[in-house]
Amino acid sequence: FLSHKLSNAEQSTDVIAVRRAVKNAIAELGAGYLDMVSIHSPLTDRNRRLATYQALVDLRDSGFIKTVGVCNYGLGPLKEIEEEELDLPAINQLELSPFNRHQDVVNWCADNGVAVGCSAWSKLSGVDGPAEGWAVLSDVAKGKGMTKAQLLVRWSMQKGYVCVPRSASASKVERTAIAENSYGGVNPSGGGASFVLSEEEMKVLDGLDIGYRAGKLGRRDGWDDADVNGAEWDPTEFV
Repeated sequence: FLSHKLSNAEQSTDVIAVRRAVKNAIAELGAGYLDMVSIHSPLTDRNRRLATYQALVDLRDSGFIKTVGVCNYGLGPLKEIEEEELDLPAINQLELSPFNRHQDVVNWCADNGVAVGCSAWSKLSGVDGPAEGWAVLSDVAKGKGMTKAQLLVRWSMQKGYVCVPRSASASKVERTAIAENSYGGVNPSGGGASFVLSEEEMKVLDGLDIGYRAGKLGRRDGWDDADVNGAEWDPTEFV
């Protein structure tokens, strides 16, 4: 499955330039098409977002890509697409965790047939992470005989999100966690620990939601320091 993201710099009202950027990516990979191309963030302007999105839809209709997605889109840019009566994206990838569930965006996506993808957990355990909630999450993981990485992946899967954990870890424990929790993975059976979270455990994790913003988390994914306007900044609220 070949996926590609268009950066803010590649978003343009020049649809030919957008098409060229995607076709160049296809050529660099030596592929005939891409399975999915996503707009990496909404941090441009309405005209560029919509022109870029329209170009991707055209590329999909002409067979160069199979699926169009967006990343870090809040209700504002999602409704822009709807207002223009364009086909909605297949997926919206967000920074989702028990500490910021983006429930308004998730609900809108569910109501409109847009899948939700999640990622970007690596900074949650850092010095800027939600320390109190992280301790609760750690207790739940310990009680299940799981790593915290496994718990976060399992939480997202039981939420029905598309979860693709990073696989470039040097840690054997983390690589095992990825294998055990990815779709079609190798969850232990028989006498092993149960990786399925109970309804009560899911409620505990959902109760950790404090709307933990990307600005406070220090995440830089599709933007840089100059875009971040304080600790309460979040890309989903840009529009």
